[in-house]
Amino acid sequence: MVEKIDRPGGAAAVRRDQWWLVIAAALAVFMASVDMSIVNVALPAIEGDLQVDPSLAEWVVLAYLLPLAGLALPSGRWLDGVGRRPALLFSLTGFAAASAAAGLAPGLSWLIGARLVQGAFGALLFSLVPALATAAVGPRARGRAMAVITTLGPLGLISGPGLGGVLVDAMGWSWIFFVNVPVSLLVMAVGLGTLPRGAALRVPDRRWFAEAGLLSAAVAALLLALSLTADGGPAWILLALPAAPLLALWLRMPDGGAVRGLLQAPGQVGPHVALATSATAIGTVFFMAPFFLQRQLGESVSAAGATLLLFPLGMAVMGPVGGLLGDWWNPRGTAIAGAGVFTLGLALLLPLDGSWDPADVGWRLFVAGCGNGLFNAPNMAMAMTRAPRRLLATIGSSTGLARTLGFALGPALATLVWSASSYGLAGMRAALAVATVLSAMAVLALVRTPPLPATA
Repeated sequence: MVEKIDRPGGAAAVRRDQWWLVIAAALAVFMASVDMSIVNVALPAIEGDLQVDPSLAEWVVLAYLLPLAGLALPSGRWLDGVGRRPALLFSLTGFAAASAAAGLAPGLSWLIGARLVQGAFGALLFSLVPALATAAVGPRARGRAMAVITTLGPLGLISGPGLGGVLVDAMGWSWIFFVNVPVSLLVMAVGLGTLPRGAALRVPDRRWFAEAGLLSAAVAALLLALSLTADGGPAWILLALPAAPLLALWLRMPDGGAVRGLLQAPGQVGPHVALATSATAIGTVFFMAPFFLQRQLGESVSAAGATLLLFPLGMAVMGPVGGLLGDWWNPRGTAIAGAGVFTLGLALLLPLDGSWDPADVGWRLFVAGCGNGLFNAPNMAMAMTRAPRRLLATIGSSTGLARTLGFALGPALATLVWSASSYGLAGMRAALAVATVLSAMAVLALVRTPPLPATA
């Protein structure tokens, strides 16, 4: 698409939408999203090769999530002050180097350290990608650009275990990390060819590191509590208590105040709340569904995995539709419709009858996936369109944090509800009821969000 841009004095410039940059950015977020979940299926092989206990191997997953969530907002604030091209090259170089180091790890300590570094650069990518996509196209194409980003990101997270299983079986667990290197090089090549040179990178000041440390400690306490609660019971949730004073202290600092002010801007809270509650609902469903398929219906692991893939299939089908409708009709109305269909799909799962077969679960997941695909792009476009251009990376990081925390909270929440019925079928239904309520909260948050101005 070609768009005219008015300039002071009556001059006009012609800009072309840079769709190759959008596709490359989506590929980067797909890669970083896959690494959130791909390791889960490789843990047994890692345990055997490195001779470690399962409880220690779990840190290979947690080591990636901690900096990914803890550095999300600080990285966005830093990226708003540097050039897009050097930031993309720096992020991808670090991510690729950390991935290669993880694949070459001779022991668990090396692997956990590499995953920590990988997660830190992943946080930069998650913050940078929405800003790249927003700047690459004009307002009239923004919904479609966000559809590419918001479809491939969740698809990467959900398809990670399936892709990891193929790679581990065919080539060994190291290759779940090695494959990131050529993907990073490909995205770098596109960035070099499409992005202007921009402002040089600068080292963050000491205040930035102090604020990043506070926020990272708060997120670490929360994620540790959620992770241990899912395995050890509700008492572990008390570990999350230190997160509140740490977060309160961070909000009193300059960068925390700036983010707080941005989220208080008209139209920002609704998309963030909708994203967080829908991500938590997805995390809850994807934790419970495999247990229902395997324990209650007696299906194999492969059959359960194939059934779960119907959710991302629905997302892939309706994601582009959501972007088109958001651009041509109304992003708010499209997002509300998508959240409503998502809620309907989850509500259809509530009976969870033991006489069902995988097809009965699959078509309901497909409906929910279609709704989530319809919702994602226009919801993200609403948040990015309302953001000041100088704070695009900050909004990209805040939305990424909302999604990451939602996916982390879902399994712990499902476990708490499920355990209340001694891990029976009634507890599964109760967990899905909670997911349905969370999805309905997303609808309500969007309904209460004012529509975008006609000129946006």
